[in-house]
Amino acid sequence: MAITAPPSTVPRGPVTAKLNFTVPPAAGVKGVNYVDAPPPGEPQRNLTADPREVTLADIRGREVEFGLDRDAFQVVRGQPPSAETEFADDASIAARYYPEVERLLLDNIPGSNRVFIFDHTLRRATPGARRSAVFNAHIDQTEYSAEKRVRSHMGADADALLRGRYRIVNVWRTLNKGPLESNPLAFGSSSSLDQRDVIPVEHRYPGGYVGETAAIAYNPHQRWYYLSGMTPDERLLLECFDSDGLRDGSGVTGGRLPHTAFIDPRTRPDAEGRESIEVRALVFGP
Repeated sequence: MAITAPPSTVPRGPVTAKLNFTVPPAAGVKGVNYVDAPPPGEPQRNLTADPREVTLADIRGREVEFGLDRDAFQVVRGQPPSAETEFADDASIAARYYPEVERLLLDNIPGSNRVFIFDHTLRRATPGARRSAVFNAHIDQTEYSAEKRVRSHMGADADALLRGRYRIVNVWRTLNKGPLESNPLAFGSSSSLDQRDVIPVEHRYPGGYVGETAAIAYNPHQRWYYLSGMTPDERLLLECFDSDGLRDGSGVTGGRLPHTAFIDPRTRPDAEGRESIEVRALVFGP
């Protein structure tokens, strides 16, 4: 007798969902966001949310149609199990997982010749987790913060590296054992993003480091996507900045990837909460 597989519970295909954009601030007002708790009397974030219903296309089955130079995102499939199995200890992640990420970037970004990983973030769905999914459309880095990262981390080599091509790429993966169902990641093609939609935000870290991220204003011309049912052997490359995107005639429209977690209204109520890690890297060359 034939055995019928149980139906999949993973939502697939196009979906209309709420994404949280940002109202552009008044002239002269600087956006500010505190990574951890803000000082007494100050808000976590001084910007106003602008929730909108957006239709997202599912790129499952056509992953190869998208790439970093045009869209600022890329899917890499078929990755072997990581030497890091717990993803609980920062030192162990750096020792075991970072080398795998470095190799992945060098193998999948043509012409890249040097990688420097500067941090990572674990996101958990468990109560009390230090970081959880972020439900605001944003870009992790800007031109200002990308150059600052190079100067902060690359020492005496910084000036020479800044004369060549440099990028910041996040490597994002699910840590769930099965296909991801809850709070998937949405990402908008860089080629559909108008620079006027990008709102600089001062990003204040504990310890005093100040970077710059960007919030995103809604524009109906933006094209938004997601990858349904991500599995542990898949990686998303999210390109936050690409210096070639600033050079006339380069042909690069990538380097400004807006992204956000979203609630898929089709997700079953008892779906496992999303667990994920993103590793942030400076990528140099060619």
